[in-house]
Amino acid sequence: MKKINEILSHLKNNPEFSKINTSFLIKKFIEVLPLKLKKGVKFAYVKNQTLFFVLTHPVYKMEFEYNKADIKSLLKNFKIANVEDIGFFITNVIEKKEKENAPISLYKERSFGIFDNKAKDEYLFRKFEKIREIIKNS
Repeated sequence: MKKINEILSHLKNNPEFSKINTSFLIKKFIEVLPLKLKKGVKFAYVKNQTLFFVLTHPVYKMEFEYNKADIKSLLKNFKIANVEDIGFFITNVIEKKEKENAPISLYKERSFGIFDNKAKDEYLFRKFEKIREIIKNS
């Protein structure tokens, strides 16, 4: 039985899966970029022999314009899928970070759950007992 590393390397070398190699090389290329450029890259892709960087902020676009020659010289070492030129643009989709909706106690419970349950109905009696348990646990 083959190991997973052997299977993955076989798939990686298969010409049918060249997009996997390209995306892997693009990720490696982004990691090689200087930190001030790497922070601004959301993702990158190749289209029509051009490597496009999708950036997160207009400031990063200015940085990429300024360092375009350096990026092209780095790109020559990687040989990513016949890439001859680079382009970059800012995404217009704003990422929304979801906040965790944890139940926040707005007040401190002052009761100790000590009360007489004088309900005659069984349903109400059980409800009051559940309330008592909630108060004692909080």
